[in-house]
Amino acid sequence: MTGAKTAVDWLASVAPDPEACRREWERNPLRVALLPAGKAWDVLILPGGLGRPTLDVLTRLLDRTGPVLADFGDARTGFFVPPGTAARWVGTGIRTAGSGTWIVVPYPGRATGGVRWLVPPDGSGTLTDPALLELAMHEAAAGLAMGEDRS
Repeated sequence: MTGAKTAVDWLASVAPDPEACRREWERNPLRVALLPAGKAWDVLILPGGLGRPTLDVLTRLLDRTGPVLADFGDARTGFFVPPGTAARWVGTGIRTAGSGTWIVVPYPGRATGGVRWLVPPDGSGTLTDPALLELAMHEAAAGLAMGEDRS
């Protein structure tokens, strides 16, 4: 559980009160907490139909991506990227969470009520490079347009 503890520390470090965040994760039956984006990371949120194929491309290119979330029913996939990315991102159909926004974050290593980690944080601060993410999105979109099954 050392990795999970480190991941918890890394995630909770952005909370206004990290100890309160840890307590919220313990008490909330869904095992989620609201955390502010824009401090240690931003999140680029792709539609589920593009998010999973993009993650597939990234995992073929990289040994380790940054953390990746999926929401209820896989409708959206969120990639953790460096802070400031959301303010500069220009992409149709891609939502962003950056400075001034909050996201629902599940406790690493535990089952939750819907929002879950596809790639959990490891506590090291590894984030997905936005340029690589964009390239992976283009490759995934091209594959979808050609009818390729990338699952």
